[in-house]
Amino acid sequence: MAATGDEAAAMESISKAPVPPTDLTLTLTAEPEHKTDATENQKAKRPSNNNDGGVETAEEATEPAEPDINELCRDMFDKMSVFLQGELTATCEDYKLLENMNKLTSLKYMEMKDISINISRNLQDLNQKYASLQPYLDQINQIEEQVTALEQAAYKLDTYSKKLEAKFKKLEKR
Repeated sequence: MAATGDEAAAMESISKAPVPPTDLTLTLTAEPEHKTDATENQKAKRPSNNNDGGVETAEEATEPAEPDINELCRDMFDKMSVFLQGELTATCEDYKLLENMNKLTSLKYMEMKDISINISRNLQDLNQKYASLQPYLDQINQIEEQVTALEQAAYKLDTYSKKLEAKFKKLEKR
């Protein structure tokens, strides 16, 4: 038995309704940026005051300037925010899908319950009809047994009559 009325409408709305994406927003409040001048971080190359003709002088090796740590942290938090938002959105969509599947399964079980109730009712009706027909079936079995016994008796009688006929013919020939 198929779902009717409200059940059918509920099943239809569940199976055809698109799942809207969940809008999750994570915000990060950042401190104001303090930009440092690149010239402060770098040491300028100074020409050597030593003019020794053929002697080269060594200058101090300078490391490249460190990027602004606040900017890197902000970038990292932004990327983590996007990642976590995607993970949470996927999880929410999975739960909504699971919820819709549970609703559909519930409706299918309700349909199957109705079908099993109808089958049970029909089986009880058939059992009652069989019980009411049982005396007639017993009579049919008795009649069949009697017919079989009568048929055996008819075969015996036929065999006996053929023997008698054969004896009678023998006696006539003499």
